[in-house]
Amino acid sequence: MSVKQLVKWALNRKYEQRKEDASADAAENENERKQVDWLEARLAQRDVKVDTLYSEVRKLENEKLELVYKLHEKELQLKEVEMRKCEVRGCDKRQPPSDY
Repeated sequence: MSVKQLVKWALNRKYEQRKEDASADAAENENERKQVDWLEARLAQRDVKVDTLYSEVRKLENEKLELVYKLHEKELQLKEVEMRKCEVRGCDKRQPPSDY
């Protein structure tokens, strides 16, 4: 190395080190930004998936509730029929009337 290059290196070494550090920091920040963007996109996709699953769950719950209502209605009709059932043959108070 010549003396001129040695002096130049001695005077600029801190500047060069700061420049390298800044470059490394910028690259690190860019990588972190990319990772954050990727994670946000992934989170948005999962939010959509969760919303879809919740809507399916609500739909299934509503269908189940409708079936429960229908079942209860049929059970009430059955109880009504059982209460009206007349065990005595030839009973004239039977509704609807029968011949036996």
